[in-house]
Amino acid sequence: MTDWLTDPAAPAVLITVAKVEGSGPRETGAKMLITADREFDTIGGGHLEMRAIDIARDMVKQHSGPAVRYERFALGPSLGQCCGGVVYLLFEKVDARLAPVMDQLRKRLREDSWRLTALDGPAASSLFDAHGQPLTVSEFGAPKFDSRQPAHLMTDEAGRRWLVDPVLAPRAHLTLFGAGHVGAAIVRALADLPCTVTWVDEREDMFPDDIPANVVVEASEVPEMCVGEAPANSSYLVMTHNHALDQRLTETIMRRDDVYWFGLIGSKTKRMQFEHRLQAKGFDQGKIDAMVCPIGIAGITNKAPAVIAASVVAQLLGVWEQQEMERMPRKLSQTMTMLRAAGDAGLRAAR
Repeated sequence: MTDWLTDPAAPAVLITVAKVEGSGPRETGAKMLITADREFDTIGGGHLEMRAIDIARDMVKQHSGPAVRYERFALGPSLGQCCGGVVYLLFEKVDARLAPVMDQLRKRLREDSWRLTALDGPAASSLFDAHGQPLTVSEFGAPKFDSRQPAHLMTDEAGRRWLVDPVLAPRAHLTLFGAGHVGAAIVRALADLPCTVTWVDEREDMFPDDIPANVVVEASEVPEMCVGEAPANSSYLVMTHNHALDQRLTETIMRRDDVYWFGLIGSKTKRMQFEHRLQAKGFDQGKIDAMVCPIGIAGITNKAPAVIAASVVAQLLGVWEQQEMERMPRKLSQTMTMLRAAGDAGLRAAR
């Protein structure tokens, strides 16, 4: 999910989607990193990306050329793409100005940052934290900005244009109990997605040596303790090797009042058994009804771990998108809904 932050150890150009009018292949703020022979991440593929890569590689070759370029691409007329919108791309050489910003961002994957880049005048790039404090300093300064918006363009008092580019830590968090075959398959499937995961099991030897960057392992003899350590409004997924432990974890999760989503692996029969036990212990019926069991997308019945993982991860992505929409201010949420509808219409037209 952050391949564009890869340290290329070679001259490179960062491409950022600065603005989209109408329908485009990626959202504002999407990025990719280009070197003379490698590409990291994507701004949507197709002819637009091919043209962008060509421009970036020309910039890599031109050592004395401009450090920043800002280009407009009409997807339909000039590139023959069915999206039909207009995309504005920012091209930046990863030079002594930008490299410190990217170094800081690599260290802040779990923290929010705001990157400001000048489109006009002397090349300038600065990074700020969630409190508006500078993390890197440009000799040309940076204007005050609105941190409540997604990536956008602004004009300062002198008429100079800037890209305000939020690089936000993933909001979605999953606490996953169980390091068996299905749990491991889910962790692999989540490795490149915009989320963080706390992966819990009593058996330390069950965890693989290769742990994705967005995952923290907790080998705990008392897994229930990890429920209380999860951030507010987290998602929880219980799939341990022990039904009694599943029951204890379920009860512990239901004692929290800030659970956004809770899934329990198992059949309809297991759900009925757990419901009866929870009701007998006096748990709130609303919380019992909200428990998702069985998990996964309805209609997918294959029990292979990779298939279960694909189904559950798709379900989680839907949950997290809904959660993100609920976090947005009402006006911005409506705008995102309209943009998504426009994109869906473009895809239908393409078919």
